[in-house]
Amino acid sequence: MPSNKKELVPVASLLPFLLITFGLAWGILAFFIFLPESASRIFGNLTGRHPLFFLCVYSPAIAAFVIVAWYSGYKGIKRFLFRILLWRCSAGWYVFLIIIIPVVFYIGAAIKGTLFKSLFPFDSMQTFFPALLFSVIKGPIEEFGWRGLALPLLQRKFAPVWAGLILGAVWGVWHFPAFLLSGTQQSNWSFAPFFTGCMAISIIATALFNDSKGSILIAAFFHFMLMNPIFPEADPYDTYLLVIIALLLIWFKRKVMFTKETSVVEVIPST
Repeated sequence: MPSNKKELVPVASLLPFLLITFGLAWGILAFFIFLPESASRIFGNLTGRHPLFFLCVYSPAIAAFVIVAWYSGYKGIKRFLFRILLWRCSAGWYVFLIIIIPVVFYIGAAIKGTLFKSLFPFDSMQTFFPALLFSVIKGPIEEFGWRGLALPLLQRKFAPVWAGLILGAVWGVWHFPAFLLSGTQQSNWSFAPFFTGCMAISIIATALFNDSKGSILIAAFFHFMLMNPIFPEADPYDTYLLVIIALLLIWFKRKVMFTKETSVVEVIPST
């Protein structure tokens, strides 16, 4: 086991993390893609609310907890979980999360012409609250893996901008099988804009993660806001706006985005 606290979870653990993350998610989805009749007969039709789809979504988090437990045991898990209690970051980021992100979706919807068609895209509150709950307990859980483990490890080797781009590319590719399955949200989207959006979102998430001193809570909240079901349909214009925001962020924060000096590199906090 590495003696340096920073290296308690070594960079080499990225490989098993990716093997578990991709192996679990892609393995399940491959069964439904290549043997759809058998898979549906055994498990039922795969939708975004199917338990196996949740297992796919949770694969980065599962991989992260396996890696942390392997290297540091129960105490390491407790310290790792402490990062969901971190909530402090600059006020500007909270303005971005609470105000700017909704504005992105509403502007995107206005450009697309769907703003007034989907101001409240639900028939009733009874359908809204389950959708809201699923948005909270699904995608944001990924952040235990992507930002909680993978990003700090990448930032030991790369400046934040490059670590963010690498992770964004991996994150985008990880989603690809979902685009091949009917019944999933991704099956209605084009992959290229989605992949570009993953890169932009990853850049923004990297800057936010470092400013918050490694908060998984804030990273998860960012993820949730991007999936908030109350926002109108704005694809692909929301993606274009997020790309612009990411480029502006790289320019205005270039002193920290191109240096590792302020990067969060610990997977398990030392205190």
